Amino acid sequence: MSTRLCALAASVALLTALAVPAASAAPGAAGGTGGTGAAGSRAPTVNLATNPGFELPSPNLADWGSIPGWNCTGGPAEAAVTTTAARSGTSALAVTPANADSTGECAQTVAVQPDTTYTASAWVRGNFVYLGATGTGHDVAPAWTETTSGGWQQLTTRFTTGPNAHSIRLYVHGWYQQGPFSVDDVRVDGPAPAPAVAARSIPTTDKVVFFTVDDGWQRTPEAERFIADHHLPITAFPMPMPAGTDPDFFKRVTAVPGSSVQDHSVSHSDLSKLPLEQQQVEICDARDTMTRLFGTAPVVFRPPFFTWNSDTLQAAANCGIRTVLPAGADFSWGASDIWHPGLLQPGDVVLMHWTDTLAADLPRALAAAEAAGLKPAGLVDYLH
Repeated sequence: MSTRLCALAASVALLTALAVPAASAAPGAAGGTGGTGAAGSRAPTVNLATNPGFELPSPNLADWGSIPGWNCTGGPAEAAVTTTAARSGTSALAVTPANADSTGECAQTVAVQPDTTYTASAWVRGNFVYLGATGTGHDVAPAWTETTSGGWQQLTTRFTTGPNAHSIRLYVHGWYQQGPFSVDDVRVDGPAPAPAVAARSIPTTDKVVFFTVDDGWQRTPEAERFIADHHLPITAFPMPMPAGTDPDFFKRVTAVPGSSVQDHSVSHSDLSKLPLEQQQVEICDARDTMTRLFGTAPVVFRPPFFTWNSDTLQAAANCGIRTVLPAGADFSWGASDIWHPGLLQPGDVVLMHWTDTLAADLPRALAAAEAAGLKPAGLVDYLH
């Protein structure tokens, strides 16, 4: 017997021993119980999964072959959205593990509330398919099936988050040498996080301002040198494509303590014109890219064009974002616009862009801050 098949046998034995009512495979739909926190409060139950039916298109400027909302171990080499034989709608996820060392796992991060019960479910087809969640704060036995006998079968697992859990990792995968599998109609049912808060400035009495720089298409050594020479804390809001093209640049320009890389969407679209589900893909996929590239999950979202609506605030929260941040002043491309009377004020957020003018925009913004008796500070240090 091969090593992988031995591992399969051991896994089956272990999971059989662990089998509990909270993790099951059922031929019919599972009823969600809603979310009940430690205090016994009950909130509306919604599906928190991103792109749960694999129906949403990839945003413009997304990586070719990416699956919106999902991160798969082998990328497009293993996982693809197919328009044939979907359980519902027009599309489903089809995974063919590329080799004997792959289970073809696809996963996503889901924002949750602490001390709250959630139900995860997915319809699957294939042999030895698993659905589970990690990062809940408690051990959770995955739901799994030995075979769906060629049809669709629903896997369901229920978990209660720990007191410090604000996100979980939801995953689906097959097993070594067990062939392809399909997934459709994923759900994470429970109460959504409270909507994010939109703010043009950061409330503080400290004499500080916050320099933010967007997009990332034009990266100049002159701007990088000015940031380093003046020890400026910078909050960068690059898009995934330029960030992925030159991640070392963004690591260098955010090396000053208090600096960070945050979320600016995938395609720089006007999100207020998109439904919540597509806004969630834009924000969550950008979050995932920044987390992968820079090691820290963003907590701030900069809406493109400073346009947003109530769906944007909820979509941001569903991606683990607590603050949606436009700005109170613009020093991009030679401008010196302060959008309130007088000089810069404590807590003002200053907008700039990664352009060929940034090396001149930065000293002008710094002079405006000094004229008001203010100094640049790290934005993340002032978020609570």
